[in-house]
Amino acid sequence: MKTKLKHKIFNSEPSFLSKDCTLLFFRILVSLSMINTHGMKKLLSFEDTVKHIPDPIGVGGEISAVVAIVANIVAPLFIIVGLTTRLAAMATLSVTLMGFFIVHGNDPWAVRDVPLMYSLAYLLIFFMGPGKYSLDNKILKTS
Repeated sequence: MKTKLKHKIFNSEPSFLSKDCTLLFFRILVSLSMINTHGMKKLLSFEDTVKHIPDPIGVGGEISAVVAIVANIVAPLFIIVGLTTRLAAMATLSVTLMGFFIVHGNDPWAVRDVPLMYSLAYLLIFFMGPGKYSLDNKILKTS
């Protein structure tokens, strides 16, 4: 009995959920967090977003706001359903990494922490892919 418990605690393979279930839950939860915390705020107060959004590449406030909304709402929706997952993750990564390196590059780590954590999460999604429970898998019939 003690050996089984020890094995479950220290086993490096997730035994209670498959890798694919874990990826599904991770994709959904990270993307819902991005949409809820960052995307909807930008969308619902678009005029304020245009006025206050950083424009690190010099394309103007409106275009920067639209890019941020696409990266914070549209791409995460694609990631949730697992459609063009890696491409969508790259779109979101472009904004989170720009936030980390350029927009907040001189800020203290406490401020840079949020874009860093989202960047790491979307890097994981990019490298791992969407998993079995995704439209990408259903369309490409990879498993």
